[in-house]
Order: sequence, then structure tokens, then C-alpha cells
Amino acid sequence: MKSGVYRDYKSYQPKETITVDVVVIGSGCGGSTMAYELSKKGFKVALIEQGGNYHTGTFDNNELNMGGKVSAERNFHTTADGGINLVYGNNLGGASVHYWADSYRTPEDRLLLWNRKYGIEHHLPEDLKSFWPELESDLHVTPAGEEYFNPMNRLFRGASQRLGWEGHAVPQARKNCQKSGHCMQGCLFGAKQSQLVTHIPRAVQLGTDVYTDLRAEKLVYVGQKVTGLEAVVIDRRTLRPTATRVSFQAKAVCVSAGGFGSSTFLLRNGLKKRLPALGQFLAINPSPMVHALYEEPIIQWRNIPAAYGVEGFRLARYQNGKYREGGYMLMPNQLQPATLAALIPSFGKEHFHYMKQMEHLGGTIGWIDDVDGELGSIEVDFSGKRKIHYPFGKITKQIFSDLTYKQMKLNFEAGAKEVFLAGMKLRKYSKLPKKEEIDALAWRPAEFPMAAPHPAGGCRMGNSPENSVVNSRHQVHGFQNLFVADSSVFPTGVSVDPSFTIMAFSKKASEFVMDVM
Repeated sequence: MKSGVYRDYKSYQPKETITVDVVVIGSGCGGSTMAYELSKKGFKVALIEQGGNYHTGTFDNNELNMGGKVSAERNFHTTADGGINLVYGNNLGGASVHYWADSYRTPEDRLLLWNRKYGIEHHLPEDLKSFWPELESDLHVTPAGEEYFNPMNRLFRGASQRLGWEGHAVPQARKNCQKSGHCMQGCLFGAKQSQLVTHIPRAVQLGTDVYTDLRAEKLVYVGQKVTGLEAVVIDRRTLRPTATRVSFQAKAVCVSAGGFGSSTFLLRNGLKKRLPALGQFLAINPSPMVHALYEEPIIQWRNIPAAYGVEGFRLARYQNGKYREGGYMLMPNQLQPATLAALIPSFGKEHFHYMKQMEHLGGTIGWIDDVDGELGSIEVDFSGKRKIHYPFGKITKQIFSDLTYKQMKLNFEAGAKEVFLAGMKLRKYSKLPKKEEIDALAWRPAEFPMAAPHPAGGCRMGNSPENSVVNSRHQVHGFQNLFVADSSVFPTGVSVDPSFTIMAFSKKASEFVMDVM
């Protein structure tokens, strides 16, 4: 088959019409994997990405420059109350270009939960079993070796082992890593095995055409059948839509715009009345962090972010119906200097006091396994503007407290001479406080800066259009040939980094797309 092509905002013609077998909207872990799988079977695929195509030769290891290229909204997008920073991609390869490369197989307990509680079929451990070795081979996934343990990783591992907390070297999607520490800015060396250097070029080699700087806007459908898509060209220099429109005719459309994007796209297409669950049940993995000052140099922004993770608290534990502990992953943190400066508490002399010691600052971070029943939502108003809501529920706040306290305990065990919390107000500790002191924190929105790195839900998978958006075959309820394949279909968060789960689900979804061709 003839190789595909890469196109960008300078190449489109007004009112251009393109005919393909399948249009895939979004080029992150879901969309790129879908395009690759379909192209392997000989289907002609158009892979659409509203962001730019920034190949590794355009990367410069500059924190602020790369934030503008590979992070949506220049990393300034937050929940409606300003409480949580929303982290997602706006570039070819999606969030995989700035992710940490953690590559966990989906825990079997999570797949069984989704089957038992939400009725999901075709995604049981035995259904996905063959995908794991294939993905691990394709993305060169291995547990982090000793050479990837920077000082913070070594301190973290030693302290967690002394505390008796279960943990392991984190499986990493890397090949010939140079340990530069710029993973969140995109890998200049092409060593991090993002979709930009794996599934996308392989799909293009097999015939997929890539359309960047092109925002999907309107589905064209008659009854239960989608016939195409209308898109608008984005001027990469301003990130504003132009007057140029491009149309696609296709036998199937797959929405893979990510945990925040897919439900937004379907909401803007007016599907909320048909699908009341659209935009609901949003999980975001909020991530409280703790900073620590050490005697020894840490230089946390060198080498890989998290070579070691604590998984012993991944599942929340309850007793007599009341929360006890856990419900999160715990890892060493990695923040580049500018981001670190923004997250160090206080102003003026106090802030300068810590910035002078920046090389001695380390710390930890945790990913909350969102509480079902306390999830967020996405809404789109009459003008198309999106708002993302995420309430801090009672149990969520309890998990925040437990996670924060355990982070403080670990940092002190690792030898920190001072520990302090992220936030505007300086809350510093020279010794571990009583847990009651941390439990008493109000956890008001925006009081403690945290990110939302792993969105899930919004297009929840299930059996009924009353409480879900897609069925177990990834088909949007009420449509024959409209699919969703990304983290938005997950009924809950995955409880580990979701990249591998997204790819495995997309491989499975490609089988169902082929069935309608």
C-alpha cells in the first residue's frame, strides 16, 4: 500500500472534500492506536488532530516553549472553580508526548469491576491478554533500571521500603533514554516511546493520512448512520480557526479526542438530549503533592520522573462502610524549575528563601483513584464554551488527607529536614505532625494546587443509553458506525496510569469498527 502523508494548516484548500474509510478524531494513545490497527488491515484512515505536528526536531528542552507547543491552553486550563489544572495534549501524539511514559497493564481487579458493576463485555482480562506483550514490544516497555534512579527516586524507594509499603520499579516506555529530565516537554531525543514516534509513523507507512491543525466540528449523519465530518482549519500561529473548511466522507467515524475532548465534541454536536449520561461521571485523578527540603542536592528535574512507585495503597480500604486509607498511587515528583517556582508556597522573601535552595528541593506526588459517586462533569453552553466541574466530595477529601500525610511521612523517613505543602500559604513542618492536623485541612478548591493528568469518563461505557454513552462495542448508543475509543469510555479511573489501558481498549475497539465496514 502507498504510504500516507502529513498535512498541516498551510496545505488545505477551501471546501476540500476527502473520502476515506474511517475518520479518527484525535491522535493520542486512543486515536493513534486505532489508526494503526485499521491501517494494518488495509483500511484508508484519516487521522485528524486540531493541534500542530511538532516533530522531535522542533523540540528545544525549554520548559516554557514546549508548554506552548504540546500542552493545551498553554497549561493554563482549569476546572470551572480554578481549583485543578487540566493537563492534556494539543498536538500530534496528544498527551503521550508530554506523559511520564509509565506503562501499566490494566489491573485485573479493575477490569472485573467494570464487568461486574457496569456490565461491560469484551474487555475482561482474557479479552485483552494478547495485547500486553504486543504493546510492551512495540513501545519497548521494561521496568526502570537502576541507571534511571535519580536522587529523589533512590530516597523514595529506600524510605518506602523501610516503611514496609509495597512498591516496584515503574514499567517505562523508553528506548535509548538520555536522562535529560525533559519528559514533560516532549523528548528531544525521540527516546520516550510516545505515539509521535511509534504508532503514528507506523500507521502513515501503512497508508494513514494525518491532518493536523484541523478541528473536527460537525458530524454529518442521517438517522443512525454517520456519513461524514466537517472540520475547520486552525491557524497554528494564533491557534484560532480560519475561514477554511474541510469535509470528510467516511464509512465510520471514531472519536478519540481524549478524556476531556470526546464528550465535549459530542456535546457540541447536540447529543445530550439523546444521551443524558454524556459529559457525566468524569474522573480526573487529582494529584496532591508535597515538597521537601533535603541536605543533599536532589535536582529533581534530571533523569526520568518516576522510576519507582508505591502501589500498596492503590485500592481504597473501607471498614463498616467508612473510609480507612488508600485509594491512590504514590510516586516521586519531578517538576521543572519554572513549574517548581510556581508551586512553591508564599511570596517575596519566603519564596526566595526556597528558590535559592532549589537544587535541594525534592518531593512526592500521588494520583487519586476517583471516588465513584463523587465524580465530575463536563458541560457546554449555548455558545459552545466548555466548563469542567469537579466537586471535592467527603471521601475525596479524606483520601487527600491520607495521601498527603503519607507523603509527609515518607519524605521525613527519606531524610528531609523540612516538608511543606503546595499552595499559596506556607505550611511548613520540621517534623511529622499529628494526622489530625492534616485531617483538619478544609481542602477548598484552589487552596492546594494540583493537576488532573488522567481524565476518564464523560462517554462512559455501559448497556443503556440512560446511564452510558457507548456500548461494549464502543458504538455510541443509537448509531451504527460512530465509535469512541479513548479514556472517556472508562466507567471509572483505571487506578494506574491509563495509557496502556487506552491503547488496549482501542485495539479491541478497532475490531468492532472493522465489523461495520
